[in-house]
Amino acid sequence: MPLDVHESSEESRLRRVFAVAGTAAFFVLAPGVVAGYIPWTITHWLVHAPFPGFTELQATGAVLMATGIPVLLECFARFALQGVGTPAPVFPTQHLVVNGSYRFVRNPMYVSVLAILFGQAMFFGSIGVAVYAASAWLIAHLFVVFYEEPTLLRTFGAQYEIYRKHVRRWIPRMSPWRGGEEESRAQAPEL
Repeated sequence: MPLDVHESSEESRLRRVFAVAGTAAFFVLAPGVVAGYIPWTITHWLVHAPFPGFTELQATGAVLMATGIPVLLECFARFALQGVGTPAPVFPTQHLVVNGSYRFVRNPMYVSVLAILFGQAMFFGSIGVAVYAASAWLIAHLFVVFYEEPTLLRTFGAQYEIYRKHVRRWIPRMSPWRGGEEESRAQAPEL
């Protein structure tokens, strides 16, 4: 939803406060439960060694978790501060967020939560968390394909279509997407 040009500065300030508070609450309720509480109920954060090459897997798991957490925090902050909304469908952003981690992959929140989950599976040696992480990816994929993407297309139209054309859903780009810069360079006449 585009920002209402008639919105007063007081309404705008209240919307931003609500966006920050709502995003913080959603952070605790969604990834806090999905990537924190549920894996804890499976592992109680006790380390086991059921996988061959466990030491290498454990190190990889630690890297995945250490990478996923700051990306997740950055994405949530962008939704509140740039998008002026929350990741929750009940209070969506007013602006399409395509900066930061979103320049590399369309769903960095889901990718970072999955990195945290698979990282925990490797770090704690938990087949249960690995199965849970795979199930979480399937649920996220279905939600993205059947709800999120159609909703974003209806809400942001051509802006989202251009973004979707250049930034993949799950596999990050090697270099950041630079908005319309790539297309304008490609269409610019040779001098």
